[in-house]
Amino acid sequence: MKISVVAFSLLSAVALAQTTGQLGDAAVVNNNPAGVSYQAVLPERANTNIRGYITGTSNANGTGVQWNLNIYGLPDASLGPFLYHIHDQPVPANGNCTATLAHLDPYIRGERPPCDRSRPQTCQVGDLSGKYGDIPATGTYQTSYLDLFTSTRQGPASFFGNRSVVIHTANTTRLTCANFQLVSSGSNATTSSTGGGAVGSPTVTSPPIATYTGAAAQKLVSGAAVVAGLLAFAL
Repeated sequence: MKISVVAFSLLSAVALAQTTGQLGDAAVVNNNPAGVSYQAVLPERANTNIRGYITGTSNANGTGVQWNLNIYGLPDASLGPFLYHIHDQPVPANGNCTATLAHLDPYIRGERPPCDRSRPQTCQVGDLSGKYGDIPATGTYQTSYLDLFTSTRQGPASFFGNRSVVIHTANTTRLTCANFQLVSSGSNATTSSTGGGAVGSPTVTSPPIATYTGAAAQKLVSGAAVVAGLLAFAL
């Protein structure tokens, strides 16, 4: 009996370690500038009818980001439910969704095991559908929620304004993608591309935002490319 208890405890510890990033759990962002808003508008593409927008706006008290989604034109229900994530890199001018690399993951958590919605701080920062629900295969989808771990202030690695959003099928095929663009600078927005973040939050220099036009659907980037992207991001 004692051996079983010890074994169970060890397995529990391993499971916990697997769902916590190499740099720890995601930190709550509590210094977002008031009223700053970024929006990704899904473009017209020859390969998909998916349209809509995803908007992230600083919470009124500066803690976290209020997210609003309005997505329509979803494809055949057999391809869903649909996943969506903030990806580490912007979409290039040619519209290649694979070039956005892996999910925004500053704490180096990885995609496996899947996100535990009851403990969102242990999930990848960019795994919005993992934390708050996939897009159901209903043709149209609207939702809003508060995420405590994303930043509208340039500098912290949890800043998403220079990145992109990608929508996937249930098997992770990339259907469409779009860059976040600043739509409201708020009353206290800053323009510095470096600086400290929330306690425990790694910082990076912000890459430029790119614009693009449509392109064919892209497959999930290979495991090697994901690892390379994550390691480069962590350095």
